[in-house]
Amino acid sequence: MPGDPLRARYIATSYLDDVRQVNEVRNMLGFTGTYRGSPVSIQGSGMGVPSIQIYATELVQHFGVERIVRVGSCGALQDDLDLGDVVVAIGAGTDSTVNRRRLGGRDFPATADYGLLRAVADQAGEHGLNARVGNVFTSDTFYEPEGSDTFELLERYGFLAVEMEAAGLYGVAAEYGAAALTVATVSDQLKRGEHLSAEERQSSFDAMITLVLDAVTG
Repeated sequence: MPGDPLRARYIATSYLDDVRQVNEVRNMLGFTGTYRGSPVSIQGSGMGVPSIQIYATELVQHFGVERIVRVGSCGALQDDLDLGDVVVAIGAGTDSTVNRRRLGGRDFPATADYGLLRAVADQAGEHGLNARVGNVFTSDTFYEPEGSDTFELLERYGFLAVEMEAAGLYGVAAEYGAAALTVATVSDQLKRGEHLSAEERQSSFDAMITLVLDAVTG
């Protein structure tokens, strides 16, 4: 599940065989096909926790999906993460209240499925990719208010990166008994103010997609 529906179409048409479009409602494109003989579907999620929760819930409840991997980008918080590195989110903190609502105001440990996580982490070594496993922070805010110390606080607590969907996806998976994982390419180094160019984003994203497809179908 990439956030961008046009990215979903790119992944499907670039990597899948026998591909066909199965959804275009609200232009949130979805496709299905095969990757090296294994059935795989690609569905856009939109941006943010509310959007990914809608699509992930419907995939699990109405279409019998059992495993979902979010593939996207993130902003690195730690000095030892570089542009193009891959972050595998074992857990996700958040400023969203959605998972607290699930548990009646109680804290919820938004964590990935270990089997998916291990498969991707192991496959990364074979692909020669620097994949870091750790916590990410799912933010409801894309643009932090001026003067905010959020990034410094998150860095101090060891969060690897910031993104916008993982905690919501992990909550859906827990509620409905599915397996979920978030894998994200570092597109922005927030501490150093570095950013991938459009061309670099594409090549780095391709490396991540191949990694995930090989891991989940292997």
